Amino acid sequence: MCGITGGWWREAPTQLNQQLQDAVSAMRLRGPNDQGFELHPLNNGVVALGHTRLSIIDLSSGGHQPMYSSDKRYGLVFNGEIYNYRELRQELSSLGFVFHTDSDTEVLLTAWQCWGRDCLTRLVGMFAFVVFDKLAATLTCVRDPFGIKPFFYTLENGNFLFASEISALKALKSEKITLDWQRAYDYLVHGDYDSGPRSFVAEVNHLLPGSLIVLDCANGSVTEPNVWWQPSVAENKTISFTDAAEELREKFLNSVRMHLRSDVPLGAALSGGLDSSAVVCAMHKVEPDLPIHTFSYIAQSSDLSEEVWVDYINQYVGAIPHKITVTPNDLSRDLDDMILAQGEPFGNTSIYAQYCVFKEAKKQGITVTLDGQGADELLAGYHGYPAKRLRSMLDSYQYINSFRFLKNWSSWPGRSFGYGVKQLIAEYVSGDLYDFLQLMNGRKKTPSWLNIDVLIESGVVPVFPRQKSQFECPERRLVSELAFSLTTRGLPSLLRHSDRNSMRFSVESRVPFLTNDIANFLLSLPEHYLISQSGETKSIFRAAMRGIVPDRVLNRRDKVGFATPEKDLLMSMADQIRSWLVVDIKLPFLNQTEILKEFELIVNGKRDFSWQVWRWVNFIRWYQLSFLI
Repeated sequence: MCGITGGWWREAPTQLNQQLQDAVSAMRLRGPNDQGFELHPLNNGVVALGHTRLSIIDLSSGGHQPMYSSDKRYGLVFNGEIYNYRELRQELSSLGFVFHTDSDTEVLLTAWQCWGRDCLTRLVGMFAFVVFDKLAATLTCVRDPFGIKPFFYTLENGNFLFASEISALKALKSEKITLDWQRAYDYLVHGDYDSGPRSFVAEVNHLLPGSLIVLDCANGSVTEPNVWWQPSVAENKTISFTDAAEELREKFLNSVRMHLRSDVPLGAALSGGLDSSAVVCAMHKVEPDLPIHTFSYIAQSSDLSEEVWVDYINQYVGAIPHKITVTPNDLSRDLDDMILAQGEPFGNTSIYAQYCVFKEAKKQGITVTLDGQGADELLAGYHGYPAKRLRSMLDSYQYINSFRFLKNWSSWPGRSFGYGVKQLIAEYVSGDLYDFLQLMNGRKKTPSWLNIDVLIESGVVPVFPRQKSQFECPERRLVSELAFSLTTRGLPSLLRHSDRNSMRFSVESRVPFLTNDIANFLLSLPEHYLISQSGETKSIFRAAMRGIVPDRVLNRRDKVGFATPEKDLLMSMADQIRSWLVVDIKLPFLNQTEILKEFELIVNGKRDFSWQVWRWVNFIRWYQLSFLI
């Protein structure tokens, strides 16, 4: 796991070496074990490749980057892990390639040398990398299918710059960074972020999951992002539920087995829910003698605590438990550090609990953790996306079955018949009617604490964000939405949180649910395999894990989700929050006086608490740290 940076300049700046050193240093926590950068003068400009390394596989100097192919044509900087590197190495060796290290980086480089971009669909892993082709004079930038590892890039005065973090890009840029006002509006008003190519910094983009771009060093032109992988929602109508469960069991255990490949100590993040419990139990299944360190956030609120389930799984597999609790003083102490680590504003304080989990893993000497991230988006978790499933059934005129499904679904804890109906209605409305329904639910496009005219004059569009799934398919509405959640709106933000939090403590977070093979398989299944007619979410996975995960966990109906007692935390920090909100950050569209008034109403119980409080705090403090200090 590492950080990468570099780019192409038409003319090398006089301070380019120092800028590259500063960019690499800005990502030192991503790679505390080794650093390096090199310049490659061309007939037209100069290419720079920089890297900072966290050694996971092959701890020797043989994994140093930039790395070059045996024929010296290709140079590579790579952030991530290729879990099937052993299998690929054996295949490439049979084709006559000779290896000089045990690193997965050399395997990736050789695979590119052999197959070019066709190698991408062969990779099992998480990655963001750049290949410099000296012969063709191109830079090819690639991001993994789910966007597990980050990749930022920008064009500045005809130059192309890239990095794993915005802080590194900031070091490379010749001009000061500025705020993207549209993204600020989307976040502050609607809580929307990480759902598209634009970052919170103007002109700095994310390379979207499963995409690549190519820079032509002859003229500085950059291709439009090319999607090299996206999920398919075509249905496999021939596979039985029993056969599907058996196949999923095999695929998941094989994925966990590959994700355990490491030359440093491993552990697991354990929340107590099905997904993380399955990862821990699968680790024990495939490596019975492996000592498993688990790291669990324990909410001090009894309504949110999963401690009894954490204890149960730890005892079941004989794990070595580490429990983490947080207090308002902890959050106040660590807030600035976490905001800087995340690099951009984020959703709520549950991200702080995750931050503390990785902090404890580092303290205990664990460098790699496995996590259950992605399971909800693959298996119709959370509340099961009821409106999407209902619409699929209505597409095929299953009126009676759809009513029965809604009735069964609403009988589970935390659900209601009325909520399901409201969500279904929202499926069929758009335009002004959709906006009206949002307003009726208490949402606003133009809150009083925004100077909306200033935003509109600058080109900001104040609308309720409602992206449509590009995978939309009648009778497959549920899996279409899951594919959308995997690649666009939902999972990308969660993966960003875990990447930044883990890298803050030089810990590698692995996600064994997220492989092309598992995703393609699950999204091909009949929808009622994912959420059953009885309303059971992750139905096929529960069946697949019988005998591996205790039935008591598989049969749970009361999972509360990974959450912190946000209201208690923030309200007990009211004085500290006031001190942050009162600092004038001089953004003309933000009425901080009105924000303080609304905050006081919430503190005094005259207005309901909402996540809006966190957005104010997070955004204002992030802006102070990123632009004013």
